[in-house]
Amino acid sequence: MPSDRITYQNSGYFSKLIIDYLNQDPKIKELYHRFPLLENFEKQIEEKQLAFSDAHRTVLHSALIRQYRNDTLSDGSRQNIELLRRSNTFTVTTGHQLNLFTGPLYFLYKIISTINLCRQLKKEYPNQHFVPVYWMATEDHDFDEINHFQFEEKKIQWNKAASGPVGRLDTKDLENVFEVFSAHLGLGNHANQIREWFSQAYLKHDNLADATRFLANALFGQYGLVILDGDDVELKKIFASIAKKELLEQSSIEKVKESYPILNDYFIQVNPRNINLFYISDHLRERIIFENNAYQINNTTISFSKEEILSELELHPERFSPNVILRPLYQEAILPNLCYIGGGGELAYWLELKKVFEVHQLVFPMLLLRNSVLLVTEKQAKKRERLQLSWSDLFLKHELLIDKKTSELSQNSFDFEQQRQFLIAQFQDLEKIALRTDASFNGAVKAQTQKQLKGLDQLEKRLHKAEKKLHAEALERISQLQLNLFPNNSLQERVVNFSEFYKEYGPQLIQRLFEELNPLEQQFNIVQL
Repeated sequence: MPSDRITYQNSGYFSKLIIDYLNQDPKIKELYHRFPLLENFEKQIEEKQLAFSDAHRTVLHSALIRQYRNDTLSDGSRQNIELLRRSNTFTVTTGHQLNLFTGPLYFLYKIISTINLCRQLKKEYPNQHFVPVYWMATEDHDFDEINHFQFEEKKIQWNKAASGPVGRLDTKDLENVFEVFSAHLGLGNHANQIREWFSQAYLKHDNLADATRFLANALFGQYGLVILDGDDVELKKIFASIAKKELLEQSSIEKVKESYPILNDYFIQVNPRNINLFYISDHLRERIIFENNAYQINNTTISFSKEEILSELELHPERFSPNVILRPLYQEAILPNLCYIGGGGELAYWLELKKVFEVHQLVFPMLLLRNSVLLVTEKQAKKRERLQLSWSDLFLKHELLIDKKTSELSQNSFDFEQQRQFLIAQFQDLEKIALRTDASFNGAVKAQTQKQLKGLDQLEKRLHKAEKKLHAEALERISQLQLNLFPNNSLQERVVNFSEFYKEYGPQLIQRLFEELNPLEQQFNIVQL
């Protein structure tokens, strides 16, 4: 079962900012602390060890024990939770939304990248311990982003009225979703395992956070994964000092803007607000706004004076939730973390935050682009070979691929570019003559030049169209293969749910991914199953 790779830089699916980051371009060096090279972890370990207190370790350990109280811990996860009490234990963290049944495939790739990096670090630094952490984004509130997944081109969707933090959503109405999904799954041992995971997670747990913890633990608990829910009163007590500074000084917005002179050459991923906090309850997550000398909760009648909101923060820190700007700081304040593993969009907003970390005197973690994978069946791999396609071909945008293969399949060679240059040269000579004889004739020469070049372009397009028609059958096979591998002209990992492959390959799917993914290689993996 061979695999192959293509560089992220050549895949065509990553932004200029991420490409420049991977290339360690000097112009963005100020946006991060250390680049994730194996040898750079030594200094990161030393710095984080000095900055992270034993008291925070005790709080973290207690919170994890409490959060897992209703789950069956694997020996590996239990051992890792206990190791977190030691000053020589560090984490590698990834985060993800609470997508229904994990959402797209890259949920797996994030976590496997995290576990594999911990294994690699343990080999390199045997005197330290490294714990893989999955941070559940339980306090997000965009339900429409997480309420569905795709299985065999069918959208499995959870329809309900939802408000407040998604982790607190009740799961009592997921029975209908299970029935739809179960009917579509079909028969087989692997299909039955998928059914069991879904029913155990969503029909036997009361809220989405608990359901997601169960599912992630079922998939990865045996590998020592530790799953953390930030919606926790004791952990929020640690965050309270960051929240207080944000309420009183509102400095994050200015510190983020200090990155803009560099980022203006790129796309700004997120824009900070004056106060980067939400106020939450079971059915509420609204922005905190300071206006008219009071702290208003957006879209409500709730209002606090300065003294009142500080008292609320002290008494009920769990009611204050960081937005995308402050969530990374919350994470790094409560974890002995060395590295955050995320997608391109995530890393883009982390690269805005270094100055905010400095204000709060927090160590900025290494930022590692998660592994990306294209899963390919044996049948698809053989079809690619028959069609004489390289992997680089298949990563091209569809029209570029068809144009390229049309030219390669054509047996009628005509160099339009050579003819174009010949015409230009001929008309340039004519222009020189016109200028020496009758300058008014020059306009006519220029007009004729454009007419002839335009006519040549039209002939080239007509010939190319005729070639496409001549090779329509082969081009259709190429198009169909690309569409199968890149559904909706997007990356497979952003569309398809893991169950589509698990139904066919079972545990072999997970095992192959663990074997193939090397997080520090920074390559797009093509994995044949």
